[in-house]
Amino acid sequence: MSNKQDLEFENAVRTMMFHVGEDPSREGLLKTPQRVRKAHEFIFGGYKEDPKEILESAMFTSSNDEMVLLKDIEFYSTCEHHLLPIIGRVHVAYIPDGKVVGLSKIPRVVNVFARRMQIQEQLTEQIADSIMESIQPKGVAVVIQARHMCMEMRGVEKINSTTTSSALRGLFKKDEKTRSEFFSLINSPTGTRY
Repeated sequence: MSNKQDLEFENAVRTMMFHVGEDPSREGLLKTPQRVRKAHEFIFGGYKEDPKEILESAMFTSSNDEMVLLKDIEFYSTCEHHLLPIIGRVHVAYIPDGKVVGLSKIPRVVNVFARRMQIQEQLTEQIADSIMESIQPKGVAVVIQARHMCMEMRGVEKINSTTTSSALRGLFKKDEKTRSEFFSLINSPTGTRY
């Protein structure tokens, strides 16, 4: 951001604080606009990253053709309707077709899409489609389980309600046995961490 954009953002935060009933010139709030700007640069950093580039930076030839599952990837996102947090876990599986990707790249792709204004359904689809397009596996499955602060902090105020969404591609959509194995694995207890 340029200095002019930084100032515009910080002035908008001051205006918001004023409109909710605060005094932006109060001692404890003097640096809040700057802190909010810096926090938002991180929270919405996904707009500056390319998931395809991340995935393609660590692809390797492999004879493995069995499911690769990354379970319980924590994420934090922002509801595009209220700009309130979405907090949850993502489970991602794929079946290689001659190529595997470095394991750390999948959580990074989750972060790219999570660090944008989102709805959970779109986030689920974006992760699945990005992996399908870049790695070109035999199939991809993504399940997200999340809490939405727009439902818990306001509106219906349903504390601890969980929303689950899924996106299935390739074998996960076509083959019942593959799909069942995936859901069985993500629903099984994790057990001891190594």
